[in-house]
Amino acid sequence: MAARLRHIAISVPDPEKAAKFFAEAFGMKIAGRAGVGLYVTDGTVNVALLRFPGEVPGFSAGHYGLIHFGMWVDDLAESEKKVFDAGGTYLAGRPTSPNSYYEAKYKDPLGIVFDLTHTGWIGAAKDVVAKDAEDAVAKA
Repeated sequence: MAARLRHIAISVPDPEKAAKFFAEAFGMKIAGRAGVGLYVTDGTVNVALLRFPGEVPGFSAGHYGLIHFGMWVDDLAESEKKVFDAGGTYLAGRPTSPNSYYEAKYKDPLGIVFDLTHTGWIGAAKDVVAKDAEDAVAKA
């Protein structure tokens, strides 16, 4: 099964204000609190709106914008092997037990940070079937 994009993290100066914008502009709902911000969701993808007290990890001071994206996978070890085979590198984080929440962080060959998890993010749905795919199956 393919990995599913279910999480994007954005550095913002005011998470509450950013969440209000996402709610008003895109109809997203506040799903919960993040350590340094809020999670909003469209019911499938989670967006973390984060205000770091200092520098954003891996960025210069005052950085606002995309921090990383997250892929929800079925098997962390298998997915990690694929990342390494494709030229990616490990950055940080590991699950502490089979059912623990975690984000294992990696970098792609260009240095773009991403997470792998098999437990997901609040507000995100693991599996979604596109409407066109449902229609095609129904007509078959």
